[in-house]
Amino acid sequence: MAQQKILHIDMDAFFAAVEQRDNPAYSGKPLIVGGKPDSRGVVAACSYEARKYGIHSAMSSAVAYRRCNHAIFVKPRFEAYKEASRQIQKIFTEYTPLVEPLSLDEAYLDVTECTRHKGSATRIAQEIKQRIKEKTGLTASAGISYNKFLAKIASDMDKPDGLFVIKPEQGARFVEQLPIRKFHGIGAVTEKKMKTLGIHNGADLRQWALADLQKYFGKSSHYYFQISRGVDDRPISNQRTRKSIGSETTFANDICDQNILIEQLNKLGLDVGQQLQKRQLAARTVTVKVKYANFEQVTRSYSTPSIIEDSHDIEKWLPYLLMKTDAGERSVRLLGVTVSSFAEARASQLPRQLSLF
Repeated sequence: MAQQKILHIDMDAFFAAVEQRDNPAYSGKPLIVGGKPDSRGVVAACSYEARKYGIHSAMSSAVAYRRCNHAIFVKPRFEAYKEASRQIQKIFTEYTPLVEPLSLDEAYLDVTECTRHKGSATRIAQEIKQRIKEKTGLTASAGISYNKFLAKIASDMDKPDGLFVIKPEQGARFVEQLPIRKFHGIGAVTEKKMKTLGIHNGADLRQWALADLQKYFGKSSHYYFQISRGVDDRPISNQRTRKSIGSETTFANDICDQNILIEQLNKLGLDVGQQLQKRQLAARTVTVKVKYANFEQVTRSYSTPSIIEDSHDIEKWLPYLLMKTDAGERSVRLLGVTVSSFAEARASQLPRQLSLF
């Protein structure tokens, strides 16, 4: 069996790059895509010029402004980003049918069977980067390796507009020196836990037996055991299955009135219900997310006996779920509604059980 050739293509500061492309006045300047600095919004993306000030995505817009008060703040234009993403995805499929999008701005490609450039994954990646630039005016970074884990790590090694290769004979040695915080799939909480156990890099992680990892990390231990050795058997999956549909809102001012909160939840439920109908899906679980004024966050879920296929089905559970939180006693800054546990058949084909309520 031929050695796999996996690419991870990651667009550079994608949302901000689209804005700078479409408005030359923004070029070369610290640009922040997200909420206004005088709002309670957050940074969705920022240019590399803004990153020099320590600004990053998910940061409060107010904090970003304090770090760089001459930054330009713009509202997201998701249709423009989606259109650029469609153009990029189309380029990918000209090289391989095995494309696994992770988001609008990144994807895995399995080019093992691609015959262009005599099968050279590096040359293929270079050509894809060039074609993206010609078609969209945007730059991408490419990681090339023999599995998904290493390809994703590689794409982050030489940003922006980079290209980095990790060959099969280099994989295990490369992982040895890699800090735990750089491991894709290991978040801040797990990183902290690992460091308390003396695991600081790939070499430390490799010293642990699988059985010992399982005591501390459960189901994820097998993945950690494998990647510490440069092994990742996950295939490229071009069949993406949506696991949930949701909507949320952050309030300009904290809300403590339960009636107003129910009203806001119903608006979110209406949006989620419309998305369900548009996608012809039926769900079984409703979840309400509440973020209090002190940023503490809780979720409350209920799996219904009957299917959920519109906003009416969602709304009747929202007061019940909200009552299971401290909303009303404590001020709330954010609410969210999500449905999940989708039925495999379309809603119109499913038997519907009448609710007792």
